[in-house]
Amino acid sequence: MSTNSSTVGQLLWQGPVCTGWKQDLEGAVYHLANCFLLLGFMGGSGVYGCFYLFGFLGTGYLCCVLWGWFDACGLDIVLWSLLLTTACLLQLAHLVFRLHEDTLPEEFDLLYRTLYLPLQVPLQAYKEIVHCCEEQVLTLATEQTYAVEGETPINRLSLLLSGRVRVSQDGQFLHYIFPYQFMDSPEWESLQPSEEGVFQVTLTAETACSYISWPRKSLHLLLAKERYISRLFSALLGYDISEKLYGLNDKLFAKFGLRFDIRLPSLYHVLGPAAPDPGPESTEEDEDVQEAAGAPPRATPTSVRPAPPSSPTPAAADPPAPPSRARMSRPDSGILGEDSSSLVLEDFEEVSGSESLMDYRSDGEYMR
Repeated sequence: MSTNSSTVGQLLWQGPVCTGWKQDLEGAVYHLANCFLLLGFMGGSGVYGCFYLFGFLGTGYLCCVLWGWFDACGLDIVLWSLLLTTACLLQLAHLVFRLHEDTLPEEFDLLYRTLYLPLQVPLQAYKEIVHCCEEQVLTLATEQTYAVEGETPINRLSLLLSGRVRVSQDGQFLHYIFPYQFMDSPEWESLQPSEEGVFQVTLTAETACSYISWPRKSLHLLLAKERYISRLFSALLGYDISEKLYGLNDKLFAKFGLRFDIRLPSLYHVLGPAAPDPGPESTEEDEDVQEAAGAPPRATPTSVRPAPPSSPTPAAADPPAPPSRARMSRPDSGILGEDSSSLVLEDFEEVSGSESLMDYRSDGEYMR
């Protein structure tokens, strides 16, 4: 025991036991190997940092194998260097396999970089979202319908990748759906997971379209299991619906410049197509026809419809004046029990020349 301790003491305090140092240096391969090892140990973290690290280390140990074989002529140097080179090559092969496994199809990779990467969504969470839609990209031909009003059940959630989809109701154009917008976000939010319903609008592809679709049940299970993905979809769907609503609100305006809010009650029925109200002239013509047919005319109390004051009869040579639409005065709100919203709607309805997006078939025709 004392002999071993004395030997260690000699090595530590009395210097090396070498009787003489070599005068010539090692070959260039040895120094090249150490340069590669130095660069390799300066690598960073992450996948590409590991590529850098094991790439330089493997090259450095390979140079050590060559040095031990040709210059040092030591079997132990060759074997250890060869073992370390093999370990680095195996690590590089594992990294290549991981990168190949993590590679997404072109459409999903573009979707991630466009929609999810700006929100700093982790790639692993995005893979779960993609796995829920089975990594399938569906297509729609031109003028092919995605959903029919009152017929197509709400059993999925779809996101448009390319093309343009037209949304209409009762044959009237509402708005367009552009790439990276949800095609049925309002329908998705209108139902609870246990409820069922049908589309209230018709969705038609104006161009060749591609989209991805999540089944309703599978997506609800994923949202119930992953809280982060649930919050992510809640934010994306809320933003998508608000964009559609504000897009409609920007298009509902009168030609004289007033802009109205689509959240007012029953605005669609005011702005939408309606049967024209019969004017006073048409009422008088109907009464003349009834009298000619022998039907008794309807009695009109004088207290409700007073007779108009007499006016001088125009000359026979003068042409009759063109009929003009009489503007009816609004009755008092206390009689009908109307609120401020109905007053605003009546004001909009009484404006002459006011038009709506509902009166046009396409967005381009409306903007003209």
